[in-house]
Amino acid sequence: MISQVETGKKKFFYGYVIVALGLFINMVLGGTLYTFSVFFEPLSTEFGWTRAATSGAFSLYMILHGILYIFTGKMNDKLGPRIVMSLCGLLMGLGYMMMALTGEIWHIYLIYGVIIAVGMSGGYVPLTSTVTRWFTGNSKRGLMVGISVAGVGLGTMIFPPLARWLIDSYGWKTSYVVIGIAVLVIIMSAAQFLKRAPEHMSINSDNTGNIDTQQQGFSLRKAVKTRQFWLITLAYFGFGLILQAIMVHIVMHVTGLGMSATTAASMFIVIGGASVCARISLGSLADRIGNRAIVIGSFILILLAVLWLFIAKEMWMFYIFGALFGFGYGGMVASQSPIVADLFGMRSHGLILGVIVSVITFGSGVGPVMAGAIYDASSSYTAAFIVCVVFAVMGIILSLLLRPVSNGGES
Repeated sequence: MISQVETGKKKFFYGYVIVALGLFINMVLGGTLYTFSVFFEPLSTEFGWTRAATSGAFSLYMILHGILYIFTGKMNDKLGPRIVMSLCGLLMGLGYMMMALTGEIWHIYLIYGVIIAVGMSGGYVPLTSTVTRWFTGNSKRGLMVGISVAGVGLGTMIFPPLARWLIDSYGWKTSYVVIGIAVLVIIMSAAQFLKRAPEHMSINSDNTGNIDTQQQGFSLRKAVKTRQFWLITLAYFGFGLILQAIMVHIVMHVTGLGMSATTAASMFIVIGGASVCARISLGSLADRIGNRAIVIGSFILILLAVLWLFIAKEMWMFYIFGALFGFGYGGMVASQSPIVADLFGMRSHGLILGVIVSVITFGSGVGPVMAGAIYDASSSYTAAFIVCVVFAVMGIILSLLLRPVSNGGES
């Protein structure tokens, strides 16, 4: 059996390797995703693009790769993560290198909005679903998923400031080439060590036991008929809108208040650090108090963070924002895959998670364009922040209405 390897008298559980790979790959995927905020200013300034037009490429990226999650989640269920992740690394790496060729607005829509998006669709959902499958029935599942997705937070700490340094030192074109090479080599290499969870297997808290849980739960057709599906999907749509409206435009907002782009980019270190802490600590806490409570608490933190933006005028205040926002954001991400497993089981976990994350990314596509259009019309992000507040409150209400159900549950 591939799940355990003899190491002397003890058996080594390969699921922990999957978690480590998930952490590493998510660091690269998530970190490079949030460099768009850093490249935003040099791209829009050099070519004279409006904020709404520049944001549109990121929005296309979010919507397209979100839609494709439905298919890559299903591909992962059938083909396994090694093949899916290898294609992800190839397309993303080539796409980032091609960004250096950008000269017209349609170039960024084609390269970033389509090519990189297609590559990214093979990342988060297949990877997170794989980790969840390896720890189905395990009392540490939330912790393991939390550690895996903590890589996104680590990447957020590392890549945006690094990209800012590369841009200042070598220009944005060379920076994209460097990022592309790194993505291509790192993800494709790491993907070769990914393995599918054994069929008909669940590991309990001491990594022993073989019980048939992989095929238990809802099909997608049955899941969409439940109240839980629509409650959690609508809540996560709002989360996606808030997340990317903020993450894409926060550097431009801070620099508009008189701070340098390098200083503004340092805020991602705080956001990423808080996100890492949340993904690990809240992932473990969810194993005890449930993922619904984590979602509610995370939405409350996000609401407080956005409200704080109305009064934040100095950099130390934005670091406080970053801590609140990063912790809430990390909690939301850590809860995604486990709460889908809690509600709908593992039968079609990758496919159902793919559908829900597709809706999240649709919200993520709407958010940046909405915020950019509001700024272009009013020279202020205030109205955009108000919209984010409304969706945060909506998320809290929807999450409170979500009734925890065991074994896939009934609506």
